[in-house]
Amino acid sequence: MDPFTTLTGIAAPMPLVNIDTDMIIPKQFLKTIARTGLGKNLFDEMRYTQDGKEIPDFVLNQPAYRKAEIIIAGDNFGCGSSREHAPWALLDFGIRCVISTSFADIFFSNCFKNGILPVVLPPEAVAHLMDDARKGENARITVDLESQTVTASDGTRFAFEVDAFKKHCLLNGLDDIGLTLEKVASIDAYETKTAATRPWA
Repeated sequence: MDPFTTLTGIAAPMPLVNIDTDMIIPKQFLKTIARTGLGKNLFDEMRYTQDGKEIPDFVLNQPAYRKAEIIIAGDNFGCGSSREHAPWALLDFGIRCVISTSFADIFFSNCFKNGILPVVLPPEAVAHLMDDARKGENARITVDLESQTVTASDGTRFAFEVDAFKKHCLLNGLDDIGLTLEKVASIDAYETKTAATRPWA
């Protein structure tokens, strides 16, 4: 997956609480096992009418936020079922970071495995960033994983915590397969030794 180091981008304000995975990507789009192509259906039931027309009031349909890379969200983002399609859809749309006061545990973990940085900040920090995001496309927010900071367009900086191992994986673009491939020399050496000493294994 693509590494995450520093991101400066448009942030879309989504103040709703309890945005669940069915809202992020409705169940009718879960038939695919491909990680691409789901971006067009991200927040499908909020973005489109039943006949497929865009709902102008939805934030990601507004011109200022069509290229958003960050979401500033209400509490408990990603709750509900544990579908990995939710971060797939976010990433395919172009979202690389979600900032909230809290996340559902499984969604939180799935984000890191798919190249998305979920940032937990206290309510007053999220409120500040939410107001900043409402300024539109000229109010760029910077997320720096190395320094573990989020900087609003007015220069206000907020520090966040992140697990050291998850940080390492994101900085280096390592998903589960990438982590395994880092050990390929050791794996090959073990298999060679096993073939010589225990050929029946």
